[in-house]
Amino acid sequence: MQTLPPCPKCSSEYSWQDGDMLNCPECGHVWADGAESGSDEGLIVKDANGNLLADGDSVTVIKDLKVKGSSTPLKIGTKVKGIRLVEGDHNIDCKIDGFGPMKLKSEFVKKN
Repeated sequence: MQTLPPCPKCSSEYSWQDGDMLNCPECGHVWADGAESGSDEGLIVKDANGNLLADGDSVTVIKDLKVKGSSTPLKIGTKVKGIRLVEGDHNIDCKIDGFGPMKLKSEFVKKN
């Protein structure tokens, strides 16, 4: 009997094989057979135009955004420098002049 590697995402030992792919029934992660369990390709975040974003990039807001707790919205065309990519729904962490620290969704920005 073949021993399958544990899930690289949640470390579940109940992985199963489907053709060349391995599947995890606990978290739903699918990965290629033979891929190292410790290999992490990093966070992949794309802007509204499909361009890849990286830590330290500068972006521009493409839509007026309501800011929770503030009476003024974040205006279209606002430039944000030195972004940091994070996991989650709001996947950009940044500081915006006049607003302070903030999290943004990548679908509302474009790369400069």
